[in-house]
Amino acid sequence: MAKKLAVIGAGLMGSGIAQVSAQAGYEVVLRDVTDEALARGTDAIRSSYEKFTAKGKMTAEDAEAALARITPTTDLDAAADADVVVEAVFEKIEVKQEIFRALDGIVREDAVLASNTSAIPITKIAAVTKRPERVVGTHFFSPVPLMQLCELVRGLKTSDETLARARAFAEETGKTCVVVNRDVAGFVTTRLISALVVEAVKLYESGVASAEDIDTACRLGFGHAMGPLATADLTGVDILLHATGNIYTESQDEKFAPPELMRRMVDAGDLGRKAGQGFYSY
Repeated sequence: MAKKLAVIGAGLMGSGIAQVSAQAGYEVVLRDVTDEALARGTDAIRSSYEKFTAKGKMTAEDAEAALARITPTTDLDAAADADVVVEAVFEKIEVKQEIFRALDGIVREDAVLASNTSAIPITKIAAVTKRPERVVGTHFFSPVPLMQLCELVRGLKTSDETLARARAFAEETGKTCVVVNRDVAGFVTTRLISALVVEAVKLYESGVASAEDIDTACRLGFGHAMGPLATADLTGVDILLHATGNIYTESQDEKFAPPELMRRMVDAGDLGRKAGQGFYSY
């Protein structure tokens, strides 16, 4: 019997999680609030499968079968019989809490409720449900079909069984997992990249070195695939500003205080690759 997954949010992350899960044999319900958002998400999945097929990484038949396992919907109640539910909506705690409150009254007692948040404490999300032991963080990385990592985050009340089931799910989609045992804002990966990006922006902002040279230093000196400022442009300067702001609010640790330049860039709409301008021009 095929396992059932519900993904809430058909954006870049949600559609990517739906894609790898359907490819792994899951029956997937992909939910968003508008038909337009769902169409964008399913088009992205189709085009990604086509690329994999063209490269010989999957057959056309497998791609068709995987696509057929994805059901787009605007109805949250479609998550009712899912084994695992993954929320992948905007990084705003109020939005996430509203969804988890609703899901708490919809999904099966034994379902795993997961959040793809990259910075918001899982305990805060779980607190609005009557089953915090069933809530866990499954932080996938973008682009989901290509990135190997999934960061599993244990909330204060997450049970061992929930963590084990979340790991099994992520591994079935081909990911390697790391476990965050203490629910700190930003977990492990977002804290590390945020600290690096904040310092890189400060060095650039104060004229110590050019964006290119800072990134080259990290690539050639530390073996990073991409420097921190190019990473900020790829992720979205607004997304990283939001993440560092969340971590700073929670931790009051000065090393996460977002530099003024990041705020001004977001004000100006220089959000990185998606806007054609960030620390670099595209």
